[in-house]
Amino acid sequence: MIKFPYGMADFRQIVSDGYFYVDRTAAIPLLERGATQLFIRPRRFGKSLLLSVLENYYDIARKDAFDDIFGRLAVSRQPTPLRNRYFILRLDFSCVDPTGTPDDVKRSLYDHINVRIANFLRYYHDHGVDLGPMDIHSDNALATIESLLSVTQSAGSPIYLLIDEYDNFANTIMMRPTQDARARYEALVHDEGLLRTVFKVIKASTTATGFERVFITGVSPVVMSDITSGHNIAEDIFFETEFGDLCGFHEAEVKQTLDDIVAHCQLESDRAQDALSLMRTYYNGYCFVPGKDIVVYNPTLCLHFFKQFQHQCTYPRKMLDANLAVDQSKLAYVADIPGGRELILSLVEKGHRVIVADMADRFGLNEMLSDQSKDQSFMASFLYYFGVLTLAGETDQLQLMLKVPNLVMQSLYVKRVQRMLVPNPMLRDEGRWAAQKVYQAGEIAPLCAFVQDHLFSVFKNRDYAQANELTLKTAFLALLYDDILYIMDSVPELDRRYADLTMIIRPDKRHGKIFDVLIEFKFISLKALGLSGEQVRALTSDQLPTLPAVAQALQNGRDQARDYGRRLARKYPRLRLKSFVVVALGFERICSVAA
Repeated sequence: MIKFPYGMADFRQIVSDGYFYVDRTAAIPLLERGATQLFIRPRRFGKSLLLSVLENYYDIARKDAFDDIFGRLAVSRQPTPLRNRYFILRLDFSCVDPTGTPDDVKRSLYDHINVRIANFLRYYHDHGVDLGPMDIHSDNALATIESLLSVTQSAGSPIYLLIDEYDNFANTIMMRPTQDARARYEALVHDEGLLRTVFKVIKASTTATGFERVFITGVSPVVMSDITSGHNIAEDIFFETEFGDLCGFHEAEVKQTLDDIVAHCQLESDRAQDALSLMRTYYNGYCFVPGKDIVVYNPTLCLHFFKQFQHQCTYPRKMLDANLAVDQSKLAYVADIPGGRELILSLVEKGHRVIVADMADRFGLNEMLSDQSKDQSFMASFLYYFGVLTLAGETDQLQLMLKVPNLVMQSLYVKRVQRMLVPNPMLRDEGRWAAQKVYQAGEIAPLCAFVQDHLFSVFKNRDYAQANELTLKTAFLALLYDDILYIMDSVPELDRRYADLTMIIRPDKRHGKIFDVLIEFKFISLKALGLSGEQVRALTSDQLPTLPAVAQALQNGRDQARDYGRRLARKYPRLRLKSFVVVALGFERICSVAA
């Protein structure tokens, strides 16, 4: 039985206690090419575990334990001369409270640094390294750092400094961008600000007898931009090809693990392929290197799936790990930016790409809080760093394309669209109840009535002036979306042809009394109808399908839905399909039929 280290980031405990670990230690020699490095990845992508790997590899106190820790891993076959050469000081800025006044933040940061240095001294003393007396300056942690460097220089070994979540300050303040929060943050990063001063001390101490090596992790380049004013103190390595898979799982690794779980559960061997297909749909698709096809799975989501699958021999009820759900706040931030709602709406459509000339690799808080700077390139770069967009190749003109990586991330967009279109939670519940009628009873009329009565007025608002058939589909998708029961797909490819919206019951939910769903959408403008909005609103429901343009659209939709239905039946033999055609007459009325 495999022991999955869900929520664990202690590398030594993982390897010593026989937990599942995907070996990435072959990258250690490559990381030694730079002395001070910044590595950025989205939340819950294994950055803290990576730091723990480096901590164990370079720690002078663990020299005798090297074979026990790394003996079965790639780096043991050709270890570098720097292994077990350093004292290790590890800071974690997520432990620092960024709220309160600048003095409160200063006290929290100083306390954290002092506690970590005190633990450093105790740890090495317990391992037989007596560094002698030194002062912990409770009111000035920068002086404590200077004292630490003095005693380690006397001991003859430099320090490897590891900093985790270096941008925790900005991330917290950014999600609550009040004037007070902005002033507090700027007080930390201005010329004599606390954070800037801390990194000045670190930079000044990056010598062969001080902090000989520094490795910094975070989610975005925001803080590094603000504290350096455009002058790097760390080499950016987060776009480099060699590190494209440093965090994340390859599909072959995922497949092998699923094979092992299926064998443990004594399930039919084809269950592994079914599980892989499901995981590919929900978790794959992350690419971090421009112009390179290095695609990985989110490791935390994979461990969430693996652990549940092995424990109960069935798939998780919820494919989205709750620890990632807080990324909703990043989409809420973008939704409040001029043009942000339109971007989010368009990204709900599968296959849609955002095209930018280049990624913004440095942008500070002023850019994030200033409306004038938030063009599409900024918004796309921001969403990329937080893992809700990913690289998707290049155009023929060598511009970068970005996309929603997978179905889990798409669910975050859909939930944001739900709140954008129907901000009233009671009304959202009414919309969901109408949506449930579609797949529980095969009735689409209540959902069409809800969209017509409550959403068309939103579409006619100036913010949605370009709303059309795509927006109509997005509205239905937002209300119907259910990734607990369904694999949701907007515009899926079926033998080189495309259906507008399908809801295919997840393999592990097919025992339920619900239907698979296929919907074809048609949009007819009032101009094409030759009628005014008032005239369309005056028509009865029975009169709508008799309009020539509507009748033609309904027939075309039936033909397409039946064709797609046959193709779906070949792909999913156990299909219980309900097909519908939905025709919008401008944003005034909806006519629908079963196909």
